Amino acid sequence: MKWQQLPLGSIQTNCYIVENPDRSCLIFDPGGDAKKLINLIHTRGIKPLAILLTHAHFDHIGAVDEIREMYKIPVYVHKQEEKWLGDPALNGSQFFPLIEPLKVKPADHIINEEGLMKIADFEMRVYHTPGHSPGSLSFYFENEGVVISGDALFQGSIGRTDLPGGNQTQLLKSIHDKLLTLPEDTYVLSGHGDVTTITNEMDSNPFLNGF
Repeated sequence: MKWQQLPLGSIQTNCYIVENPDRSCLIFDPGGDAKKLINLIHTRGIKPLAILLTHAHFDHIGAVDEIREMYKIPVYVHKQEEKWLGDPALNGSQFFPLIEPLKVKPADHIINEEGLMKIADFEMRVYHTPGHSPGSLSFYFENEGVVISGDALFQGSIGRTDLPGGNQTQLLKSIHDKLLTLPEDTYVLSGHGDVTTITNEMDSNPFLNGF
C-alpha cells in the first residue's frame, strides 16, 4: 500500500490518497482544490473507491461534492457530524470571512461505531477520537503502520478545541487512550503540517507531557 499527502484548499489541509497495488485508492479529507486532486488522480492512473472524512470541518470537506460526482463514489462520516456537512454554522465555514458558507450533500455512509472497516481490498481500524470535534475519527492501517489522525494530533501540537463541540480534556483523553496506544513506530498522518510518529509525539509534544 502507498500513501500520498496533498495539501489542498485555502488553509492547505492535508488530503491523503491511500493506494493499493491494483491502483484502487481511498481519498481522505479532500478539503478543496478539486481540479488539482482530479489532475493528480488522472496523472497517476488510479481509481478512487470512496471518500472518508476524519471530521466535517469546512477545510476538510471543500472538494467532497466535486470529487464524489466526478468518480461516482460514496462518502463516509461519523454519525455525530452527519448534519455538519450541510450546515455552515456547524462545519465552521460561516465564521471565516474569506470563506463562502459551505453546504455539502449528505454522506452516503454513516460510521456508527469503532472497529474493523473494509472497503474492497482496503482494511483499516476506525477509532473515534473526539475532542477537536465530536465526530472526529482516526483510521489505522495496522499492516502498514500508518494512522490518519485528522486534526486530533499534529507534529508537536494537538487540534484546536475552540470551535463548536471542541473539548480539550476529551481530546487529550482520545489521544492518550486511542493514538498513544498504537505501536510507537506508527506514522501519524495529520490534517495539517508534517508527518510524525507516535514515539516522536510521546517524547517531545509539549501538550502531552505529564498527561
